[in-house]
Amino acid sequence: MSDRVRLTYAFDAYCGWCYGFGPAALHEFAAADAHRIELRVLSGGLFTGSRALPVSAYPHVPEADRRIAQLTGVTFGDGYRCALAEGSAVMDSTDAATALTALRRHAPARALELAGALQRAWYVDGRSLSDPDVHRAVAAEHGLDTDAVAASYRSPATRTEAESEFRELRRLGVDACPTLLLHTPTGVHRPGGPVTSAAQLTDALDKHLAPVA
Repeated sequence: MSDRVRLTYAFDAYCGWCYGFGPAALHEFAAADAHRIELRVLSGGLFTGSRALPVSAYPHVPEADRRIAQLTGVTFGDGYRCALAEGSAVMDSTDAATALTALRRHAPARALELAGALQRAWYVDGRSLSDPDVHRAVAAEHGLDTDAVAASYRSPATRTEAESEFRELRRLGVDACPTLLLHTPTGVHRPGGPVTSAAQLTDALDKHLAPVA
């Protein structure tokens, strides 16, 4: 893997723009360029501590969702719309990040796929990412050992690892999600934003890999 370009995807399972960016661009880019990239998916921790609140505490969300759908083409599911209207579901990014870390531990090469599955559980089905039954369902859907994933989620070490990702992304200067970082000998670059297309991401990668004249 050492000859591949390293990228870091700063993601949060409760980030609507990540939901728009993932299936619309990033998954397509990652699949098309899999032979030349090494992609890490790290959780950003948008809703932690005092920010881990019921979704009703964030009244801007419905309008943001409409804009995300308009610009990226993603669809928000009926289950999610019901959860949004009811308003009591708590968006806890630490729980969501711990779930992703637990799932990734059992399928490290499929982190992006698993991150997408967690987002669909919330943004399509409206299911809380703090619910162990959701983690089990995602594990089962992807052929993973559900008991092993559940045990990993309960482990304090898994939560510690998830929280360390928040700190790592802050050290890298990430202050918003989604953020894609391209690591090169000349430093860390940002090849695109939440409405960047897969083709534009590939073009940005090509430019960074092009030999200097």
